[in-house]
Amino acid sequence: MRTDTIIRTEGMNTLIKNLGLVEAEKFIMLIQNEPFDYTKWQENLFEDITIDEIFNKASELRLSQNIKEQ
Repeated sequence: MRTDTIIRTEGMNTLIKNLGLVEAEKFIMLIQNEPFDYTKWQENLFEDITIDEIFNKASELRLSQNIKEQ
C-alpha cells in the first residue's frame, strides 16, 4: 500500500502531465472551493461507458504500464 505522500505526489504528477501546471493548480483550486461529494460523482462517472469498454481501457493501461516498466 502506498503512503499518503506518495499518493499525493503521484496524483499531482498525473494532473500536471495531463493538464499542465497552471490547469492542474486550477483544478485543485476548483475542487477545494466547491462542495464536492465523491460518492455522488462516482455514481455518474462511468454512466456513458459499458463494462466491456471499462475492461478494455483498463487492460490497455495495464499493458502500457507493463511495457514501460520493462
